[in-house]
Amino acid sequence: AVVSTQSTGKDRMLVIEECHNSRAVTLFLRGSNSMIVAEAKRSIWDAMCVIRNLVRDNRIVYGGGSNEISAAISVYDAADKNSSIEQYAMRAFGEALESVPMALAENSGLSPFSTLAEVKSRQIKEGNPRLGIDCMDKGESDMRVQHVIETLIGKKQQIMLATQLVRMILKIDDVRSPGEGEE
Repeated sequence: AVVSTQSTGKDRMLVIEECHNSRAVTLFLRGSNSMIVAEAKRSIWDAMCVIRNLVRDNRIVYGGGSNEISAAISVYDAADKNSSIEQYAMRAFGEALESVPMALAENSGLSPFSTLAEVKSRQIKEGNPRLGIDCMDKGESDMRVQHVIETLIGKKQQIMLATQLVRMILKIDDVRSPGEGEE
């Protein structure tokens, strides 16, 4: 191993290089201010979490809201087959799933309702669950062609966390009866 000291402006650091059989990596981040450095640290942390998730489970889903639209379509189909009052909760879950592609469309400067309606109708008509929101305005809605992917484990965690949160809120609403606390 080669050991040396290096200076970067007013900071000095000890550098150990060329270590055989080492699996350690050190990243040295610098920025114009502490906010830039903190944002870079968060970005690197997020990237390492994606890698960790892919090591745990290397399955992926296509992004761009395509999987949420596809899941919402399936939930609406199941709600149509259900004649009980549960169909309303199922439809609300489908609407909640659609909020992700709507937010993507809105944040991309697109009309959220018309963009979602167009992609949703194309998914149904073409039978292609990979169609999502074209955020980069490339003229292609197929997320496989655009190489927009997400980890399956991350997507499952997102949906499970959101569902658990809603269930918790509903339980709180059940505990508090209407008219309670109004004086």
